[in-house]
Amino acid sequence: MLPILASKQASLEAGIGGEERVAEVLRNHPLPFENRIIHDVSPTADEKFQMDTNMLTPWYVSMLEVKNISGVLEFKDNPAQLVRTRDDGHKDGFESPVIQLERNCRCLKDWLGSRNIQLPIYGAVVLAYPKQIVAVPPLKTKLLYPYLIPSYIKTIPQPEKRLDIETFNWLSTELLNSHRPFIPKPISETYKIPFGDFQTGVQCVLCGRFGMIKSPRTWHCPHCGTVDHLAHQRTLLEWFLINKRTITNRECREFLRVDDIQVAKRILQSMNWQTEGTFRNCKYLMEFNIHDSLQKVGKPLFRQ
Repeated sequence: MLPILASKQASLEAGIGGEERVAEVLRNHPLPFENRIIHDVSPTADEKFQMDTNMLTPWYVSMLEVKNISGVLEFKDNPAQLVRTRDDGHKDGFESPVIQLERNCRCLKDWLGSRNIQLPIYGAVVLAYPKQIVAVPPLKTKLLYPYLIPSYIKTIPQPEKRLDIETFNWLSTELLNSHRPFIPKPISETYKIPFGDFQTGVQCVLCGRFGMIKSPRTWHCPHCGTVDHLAHQRTLLEWFLINKRTITNRECREFLRVDDIQVAKRILQSMNWQTEGTFRNCKYLMEFNIHDSLQKVGKPLFRQ
């Protein structure tokens, strides 16, 4: 499974890199009118949708669907599909960014309508780097490279101002507050990997080795000497992303490599998670919608 997971990770990192490239261009080219630029936002709505880059203004909304796919690209319309030809001639098919963009525009229109806001929505597909070669562009959808975004935005009409500043600020805050982070299913469930195939133990953030040792009020790494008071928090959150959404005292001890039942109990109780059952049947439940808990994850580490 490692090659499959590595390929998935590379694809996700390429997508993130493309979005960061767009963000950099927008930071370096400030616009001479009121605007709010929000990246990677997933508003709460009847239908789930995620927008790579959303620029809200008092006149309109501009939505950018960012893609970072190498090779020669062909945008097909019947049926809608993106076809990539690699250097070796191999072809890959992807969902059309045009369809993704149209779906997101429709969902955002409904989201705005539910708040009694009517704004025109302009969408474009952005290829993160000019080295991405387009053999067949989409027929109707605007296709850009990042350096073309500022000039593209200047071509969008600004009719009579639609929103007063108070409403505009409220809508910007409402969009941010509506965001819900995407939490994938546990890796072992998604890829059918037995949990026994994963490395247990607390991983050191400095040297990357497993086997940090619990001592009173902290953890220390026997390999490099690093001391980390919160190492158990990061590791327990990894449990929920790897295995399942509940954990018992016994599972906690096995995963952290802690022998003492009372130490594991204190660690679990310190996380302030919900519980179900009592005594030996007690399970701790993780609620990933709690923003503070997500912030504790920090920089992800590779756990094989």
